[in-house]
Amino acid sequence: MINRSEILNKVDKLINMYKNGELGGEVMPEDANPHFEKSSNENYLYFTLPMALNYQRNSYTLWESALKTYEDKETRFVFNPKICLEKSFEEVQYALTKHKVALQKQKQTEIWLSLCNTFVELYDGDIRMLFDRLDNDVDIIRDFIQKQNKKKFPYLSGTKICNYWLYVIWEYTDRKYKNIENLTVAPDTHVVKATHKLGLITKEELNKSDVQLIVIDRWNELFKGTKYKPIDIHTPLWLWSRNGFKEIK
Repeated sequence: MINRSEILNKVDKLINMYKNGELGGEVMPEDANPHFEKSSNENYLYFTLPMALNYQRNSYTLWESALKTYEDKETRFVFNPKICLEKSFEEVQYALTKHKVALQKQKQTEIWLSLCNTFVELYDGDIRMLFDRLDNDVDIIRDFIQKQNKKKFPYLSGTKICNYWLYVIWEYTDRKYKNIENLTVAPDTHVVKATHKLGLITKEELNKSDVQLIVIDRWNELFKGTKYKPIDIHTPLWLWSRNGFKEIK
């Protein structure tokens, strides 16, 4: 049986610990970026394309690799969808693997090129148009990517990645969403483990194949009628797990 008030009390303390710097997080993975103008298409693309390769790997390493790839004049072109599509598959593959943005050289190059194709085909290479056309509405954007056009957005349409990508766009660009309260936690391994540690899911649920959806539902339910939105807890949970579950006090 979930003790709602007890968990909310722990959430209060955990968020305070995060704000006080007690969970770490002075530098987040995505802080490794070229510091483009927040509103620029380059900025949006930088925080979109590598996100689709953020699967079962260290996020800090991924974004360090992305920054090295951008800073290298030989490989920088991969962040421009139009130029990517003009290159041979082998040229893109080399550029993505040189600094290890792509670890699975065939599959992840295909994912990258597929996204580039989608962005050029639908938005003439300007990813900002996706948000503009969908009224900056979290629910409409997710439905468009995860249901209506899932194949056009490989990996970016995944349960974990899609929510986290939308969160990163909100944090690192000038984008303002409608229905921001409907942006859920991104249930990666750390968030799932921390959710279990807090008692919001059981050990049995932790091992279920649909644990990500269970985690999303539990946080949505827990925060109904409270001062919190699900995204408020994402980073504190992630850091708490990553740093070994420091005692909540």
